[in-house]
Amino acid sequence: MGLHNLTPADGSVKSGKRIARGQGSGRGGTSTRGHKGAKSRSGYSRKRAFEGGQMPLQMRLPKRGFKNPNAVTYIGLNLDWISAYAEKNNITSISPDSLKAAGVIKKNDKIKVLGRGELTRKVTISAHAVSESAKKSIEDNGGTFTLV
Repeated sequence: MGLHNLTPADGSVKSGKRIARGQGSGRGGTSTRGHKGAKSRSGYSRKRAFEGGQMPLQMRLPKRGFKNPNAVTYIGLNLDWISAYAEKNNITSISPDSLKAAGVIKKNDKIKVLGRGELTRKVTISAHAVSESAKKSIEDNGGTFTLV
């Protein structure tokens, strides 16, 4: 016995309906589609969420919220974190590229330096934004800040 000899049991497989093959087939004429209307035409497809003319659910529910496409979001880095990061890795300059390479931020993230904590060493920082207190603290320690 081989796979090419196997056949299904008698009566277990029916042949599909052959519609639109003339009146003698019993499925000619309107070809099981009823009379006229959009659903009888070829190419008909119902809209997503169409409920038979009833107001669809997504239109009945209230709409809430707003997402501003022009909003700029920053990843905040505080001075205490920067100080600990510089001590741990023994570095004197921090930039978006170095933070991306270290896996701290993602490719398109923008950085803002914030003023919580204190710097313990001279650090050169470049970022997209800085708070006034952070800039003052960086410059008081002899470091520099540049906008990217």
